[in-house]
Order: sequence, then structure tokens, then C-alpha cells
Amino acid sequence: MIRVLNIISDTNIGGAGRVLLNYLKYADRTSFETHAAVPRGSLLIEPLLAGGAVVHEVDGIADKSLDLPSLGILKRLIREVDPDIVHTHGSLTGRIAGRQCGKTVIFTRHSAFPVKPYMKKGPGRWANKLLNEHYADAIIAVSPAAAENLTDAGVSPRMIEIMMNGVEPVKRLSPEACAAFRARYGVAHTDFVMGIVARIEDYKGHTDILEAMARLLPEEPRLKLLVAGTGSYEEQVKRRTAELGLTNRVVFLGFQSDVAPVLSVLDVQVNASWGTEASSMAMLEGFSMGVPVIASDYGGNPYQVSDGVSGLLYKTRDVEALAERIKTLADDPALRERLGLGARREYENRFTGEIFAGRIEEIYRKTLEARHGRK
Repeated sequence: MIRVLNIISDTNIGGAGRVLLNYLKYADRTSFETHAAVPRGSLLIEPLLAGGAVVHEVDGIADKSLDLPSLGILKRLIREVDPDIVHTHGSLTGRIAGRQCGKTVIFTRHSAFPVKPYMKKGPGRWANKLLNEHYADAIIAVSPAAAENLTDAGVSPRMIEIMMNGVEPVKRLSPEACAAFRARYGVAHTDFVMGIVARIEDYKGHTDILEAMARLLPEEPRLKLLVAGTGSYEEQVKRRTAELGLTNRVVFLGFQSDVAPVLSVLDVQVNASWGTEASSMAMLEGFSMGVPVIASDYGGNPYQVSDGVSGLLYKTRDVEALAERIKTLADDPALRERLGLGARREYENRFTGEIFAGRIEEIYRKTLEARHGRK
């Protein structure tokens, strides 16, 4: 039995937590025992327990990558749990603790963002290289874009395993349940319904979608946008919605613990990210249901979306191009249907939970064998 201690600094259920929750649904429990160290009171605790993980609440690591005062706490926990692997998600403190306890250490890079100039050359590049390579035996990048972030900042490609995320399929609601959801939020059957399922932050591109809608509304009055999520940029997005005269065309749904009702009524999902996007699980959940996507060509999006097959790509921050893609799909039901079928095929071939879990466990075994000669 291989025991893995995951260390996650998230107090909310973010991308890293969802990755672990997805893994638990398909884990080989005859060969792997999953533990998770999370901040005390984290919203991840209950779903992790329900998923079969052994959960350890830790003080001091909440939403922090590096928190040296909690280093001793994590080292004591690692000695108590005695894992074969310490797998960290956004916790440099966890990597340091794992290495100091003599454990095999893996960390996952969940994001992709522009690398700062000082990290691309000179002392900054060398310091980043030494830090990342010393405190890990292997690094998982959730897309080629995330891997490029690492190598651009000096990390050796030999350290990196590229592993695309996978998700549990989302079941489409019945026609009656869809009708009830539409009625609840004022969505007409004649509307062309777009949706964005993401944290409401500036870099997620909500305002780009609003600008594109405003340009199209005179000729495409059926447009409707469902915004699922919350975040620090929410008030700005709502204000811009009003300024553009879109109040009756945009519905703010708030945080949705169950995305099935939202995805079930969409004609197309939109991902307008221009920062940190490496692997959108909301996009993959839509693919599992056959919902095509319009996505920026930023970060990991081009590695998930096959342009013209499972969705349409556009140049990041190009509102005119985004508007053109929206109009194309609004006016062409046959194309929407073809892209939806392509999205479903992409999911089945590349992004299922089974493929994802099997790949993680393959990396676990490979890394242990390389470090200790064990399988």
C-alpha cells in the first residue's frame, strides 16, 4: 500500500481541491491510501472525508504557499502519518517539510501565468531552478502551458510530468428540470444561452464577454449570459453590466455547488481568461455533457480545445474576435451540434476521471521507483 499525504493550503474549494476530489472518485484504493492536510476549518474537509480521504487539519497554512512558522507543525504531521509520498498543491512549506523529513516529494503546478522578467534570466532564474528542483522529486504540470511556465523560469524539463486534468461526467438534467431552472432565472427557450463558470476575478475575462455582448445585441437580441461563481471582482462586473445596458441579459447565479443545472441549459460555454488559466475543469465538465466552448487562446485553453472540433478559439483580449465567434455559433445550430459532439468525444478520449486517476498513480509509482527502486 502506497500512502500519499496531499498538502493543500486552500480554505475554499478551488482548483487544487477539486483535482484531489476528482482523483478520490477513481483512486485505486487497493494500492493507494490518500491523506490530506488542509487549513483548519477549510471548506474542503467535509467533501474530502466523504471522498474517502484521511483528513488532518493544520494551523497556519491557510492560503499561504510559504509560512515558515507552520513548518514544524507540518514536519510533526509528516512523521506521524509516515507517507511514502508528500504531494503538495500550492504549499512550498509542505515541500520543505517533506524534504526535511526525507520523503519523496511531488508538487503540482495548477496555474499558468506570464513569467516575471527577473525569473527568466540571471540570479532569479537560478534561484527558482534550485528551489524547485531541490524541494521536489517530480513536478506535475496540468497542461503544457503550466510546464512552459516552469521551464521559462529555469526548471529542467526532466523534472516535469505533463498531466491534463480529468473530471467525473456531469449528467444532463431532464427537460422538466431544465424548464424549471430556466423559469427560475428568466431564461426563455428562444434565448441563445451562454455561460461562464469561474471565479469572478478580473483575469477571468467577464468584462470582455460583456463588451462582446454589447456590440452584438442590436443584431443578436436573443443573447443571454449566465454567470456562475463569486469573487473579488464581482461588484465591478455587475457595475459594468449596468453601464452597458445588459442588466436584463445577464444573470448572476452566485456560487453553484452543482453545475449540472447551469450546463444543462447552455448553448455554449465561454472561457475568456487572460491570466492563470492552465486547465479549466468547468470546461471539461461541459465537454462531458456535449457543451461546446468559445475560449481565449491563453494558457492551457488551446491544449484542451481543438479549434473547430470541440469549440472555437479566439485571440486573448480581442473583443471583436470574441463577438464574431459568439455570432457564428448563435447563427449556426448545425455547427453548435457538431462541436458539441466533438466536445463529448474529446472528453471520452482525453479527460475522463479514470484516465486522470490512472495517470496520477502511474507518476506516483514511477517517482518512487526512481528514488527508492520500489514499485
